[in-house]
Amino acid sequence: MKVAVLGGDGFVGWPTVLHLSNLGHEVHIIDNLSRRWIDTELGVQSLTPMDSIQERCRIWYELTGRRLHFHLIDIAKDYQLFRQWLAENKPDSIIHFAEQRAAPYSMKSDRHKVYTVNNNVNVTHNLLTALVETEIDAHLVHLGTMGVYGYSSVGAAIPEGYLDVEIENLAGEKKEMEILYPTKPGSVYHMTKSLDQIMFQFYAQNDGLRITDLHQGIVWGTNTDQTARHEQLINRFDYDGDYGTVLNRFLIQAAIDYPLTVHGTGGQTRAFIHIQDTVRCIELALSDAPKAGDRVKIFNQMTETHRVRDLAEMISKMTGAKIANIPNPRKEAPENDLIVKNDQFLALGLNPITLKQGLLSEVVDIAKKYAHRIDRKRVPAVSAWTKDIATRVETDPEGTRLKSVS
Repeated sequence: MKVAVLGGDGFVGWPTVLHLSNLGHEVHIIDNLSRRWIDTELGVQSLTPMDSIQERCRIWYELTGRRLHFHLIDIAKDYQLFRQWLAENKPDSIIHFAEQRAAPYSMKSDRHKVYTVNNNVNVTHNLLTALVETEIDAHLVHLGTMGVYGYSSVGAAIPEGYLDVEIENLAGEKKEMEILYPTKPGSVYHMTKSLDQIMFQFYAQNDGLRITDLHQGIVWGTNTDQTARHEQLINRFDYDGDYGTVLNRFLIQAAIDYPLTVHGTGGQTRAFIHIQDTVRCIELALSDAPKAGDRVKIFNQMTETHRVRDLAEMISKMTGAKIANIPNPRKEAPENDLIVKNDQFLALGLNPITLKQGLLSEVVDIAKKYAHRIDRKRVPAVSAWTKDIATRVETDPEGTRLKSVS
């Protein structure tokens, strides 16, 4: 199968590229390398050293004899160039990771909000309309987020994408219908993923595009079986307050003797999935493609849920790290429940990797190995959700005043 991986140089994209190549697929990477430029903007680098995408592809070819094809295209801006590439290469499947993925980054300032919307919405729509115009019947698999749902407050499990409802018509008759589960995004980034859902729904019903949308939880871990095969293939590891996910950041903090920063009470419940399960879910989704005319197929791509404070306590017991409760820069409820259905991936054969001390220790070991690359000033999460939150006096556990967002 010929597979195009949009955003294939990123945190989830790169291990997916290697996983699919290892399965024997012909893999094409399309990326504008914007994530690397954001590193430069933020003045922070991946904990793990990253070679150029060209060098990473060369190393993979030397190890496996399998060639990866890289194409530098900004899909959000270069529609004609991307459409031409699509028409010439005719991929069987397209994996869509090409969106700015960090909620805190999307809330840093008005400029970051505008960039996130322009990039994410334009990429998705340009991709959809290019598929229609080129008449290529490729299965589109998109990496969405559990964050489109918000948090359930009724004690019911969040279904996989769709909700059966009953409404009363003008004659007083009860009628059943199926709707997309109502979105309640918690950031500009999550809002763009919610907009993606609407665009997918339209193009599936209007043009018969075959689309799978994966609502993913927070990814933890660093290596997959493929990225561990050579040091120069190692995946990126973000630890900063904008791009570092909560569990990976806790593990980094523990490795450098920095207090585990818990926002507020730590009562926020999050969904999690290991990076190895992420690439496996992509594989399973590719093998279960919808037919033309089918509704968008939606999976909840997560394997377990945990409260943030429980994660902190687990890491603290494992490493001896101290826990520090600091003001929450996000606008969210201090406590929430999160019950999620993930029956479809389990039915397809996913055997989930859950949080175990051995795997956590592996990440701590990587953090210790590259600890010299950590900038302690970049560890606190300082991007605030509102101007009111931004102007409050906040301090991190080491006494450095958190910067306001203007």
